[in-house]
Amino acid sequence: MSTQDAMSRTTALEDAAPPTDRAPASSDLAWALADLEQARAGTLALVAAVGDADLERVHSPIMSPLVWDLGHIAAYEDLWLGQRHAGLELLRPDLAELYDAFETPRAVRGEIEALGPAAARDYLAAVRARTAAALAREGLGDGTICEMVLRHELQHAETMRQTMAIAGLLPTGELAKRDRPLPPPVDEEREWIALTAGSFTIGAPAEGFAYDNERPRHTVEHPAFQIARLPVSNASWMRFSEGGGYERREWWSDEGWAWKQEYDIVNHPQIAAGHAEAPACHVSWFEADAFARAHDARLPTEAEWERAATSEQETETPAAIGRVWEWTADTFHGYPGFRAYPYREYSEVFFGEDYRVLRGGSWATHPRVASPSFRNWDLPLRRQIFAGMRLARDGAA
Repeated sequence: MSTQDAMSRTTALEDAAPPTDRAPASSDLAWALADLEQARAGTLALVAAVGDADLERVHSPIMSPLVWDLGHIAAYEDLWLGQRHAGLELLRPDLAELYDAFETPRAVRGEIEALGPAAARDYLAAVRARTAAALAREGLGDGTICEMVLRHELQHAETMRQTMAIAGLLPTGELAKRDRPLPPPVDEEREWIALTAGSFTIGAPAEGFAYDNERPRHTVEHPAFQIARLPVSNASWMRFSEGGGYERREWWSDEGWAWKQEYDIVNHPQIAAGHAEAPACHVSWFEADAFARAHDARLPTEAEWERAATSEQETETPAAIGRVWEWTADTFHGYPGFRAYPYREYSEVFFGEDYRVLRGGSWATHPRVASPSFRNWDLPLRRQIFAGMRLARDGAA
């Protein structure tokens, strides 16, 4: 999932045929419709208790008003399943630019006249009625577009939870998921998992749905390394903070230190307020990098993270994956042989040195979205994402 808004770009499908290594998604219409309805029920339940004023308010300059997300989910479904898949005219062509994330960036979404809460819910319902009828009439095709639309809504549900966390609007049940403690500490000898040097095949397999940046699957070589069995806890982070973690210049990169100094950064308040043994959350890449340096360690590479997460030896698989997104050492680039599909703005426009890759998923990530090959990304200064970290280091045990 990337949680990025790139998924809304209203450009045409790539002229080229889909890559040959892309297998069809599910073609069972009844299941697809049921899954779409289940995702929609979750979206509406998430905001059911949120008042109109909070739905329309800008809670953070880097996040959309919650009501904008509702309209955006509807517009995206209408674009891809209504227009692109079924050949229908857009239900509301006047809203296409408004709910295009590139044409309407987050910084201006609170200043424009978007649909209000009631109108946004009506728009969601009207689009879904057309979508269901169109799919019944046209079928799913290979299922890729329908799966993409479904996962887009599930991903936006996590983005909305990020906004709600900033605004103090997360319900008690959601807070309990975030603050659930990690498994009890193991003995010191088992805190690290050692993996030998060798080759590893990284990326999504040819079968099933995956995003373009997860393919093509390819082999990489890596030296021996160790990776922590558990992500870093709130207690560990507070020891870092109280031990001078935000004052010791030698632990910070030049860019990270400049960011910390300019914005007077200290540990996120949730880390101090949360359960001591819950995973540290709302951690930026800059902070994660500094924490690793302070512990004579580093962040794992993508290949290391994925190899550890998919180890066939159960005793060598890290624990508590999926509690927080985990920062990796890598910047976001396409794999060798990458091809954009079904549109360039999902991944390719974010490739480069600006974005860092996260792996694993968080407590707010739907299981359908999270997979060992899924690549999320964000700017290294961002803390709104439900992100933490896991340590790695070179060499065998």
